[in-house]
Amino acid sequence: MQATPDDTFVCVTPDTLHLSQYVAHVEDDSAGAIATFSGVTRNVFQGKQVIQLEYEAYDDMAEKVMRDLCQQARNKWSLTKVAVAHKTGLCPVGETSVVIAVSSTHRQDALQAVAWLIDELKAKVPIWKKEVFEGGEVWKENAESRLVAAQLQ
Repeated sequence: MQATPDDTFVCVTPDTLHLSQYVAHVEDDSAGAIATFSGVTRNVFQGKQVIQLEYEAYDDMAEKVMRDLCQQARNKWSLTKVAVAHKTGLCPVGETSVVIAVSSTHRQDALQAVAWLIDELKAKVPIWKKEVFEGGEVWKENAESRLVAAQLQ
């Protein structure tokens, strides 16, 4: 996990993500709210049985983009602390692949920031996902990144 002076932590790691670790990081006596998001590998996608996901990332660039997104969130909302982590490598069904935790004085800022951060992370951070199904596998592009690309044209 990499800290910056403004209490923002980002991490791209092959290690298992534990929500409690990131909640503990954003806890602060001045914060009246902590909001979180955990993305978990589900067992079925579009009728296909999912075995696992596999994530690859350009780690340094991914962490830079994640830090930039955290700063943008800080500019939009009054946030106390922010933690964003994404797993790389194999992520079997039931395992967490992404965690976002945000603390703020008021709940509305924390809730809105978490929702915005997951949407932006999926659209902009250079992390690629391979879905492994029974009988096959496919590298997936985020639907959000296609929408962003379409808006730029």
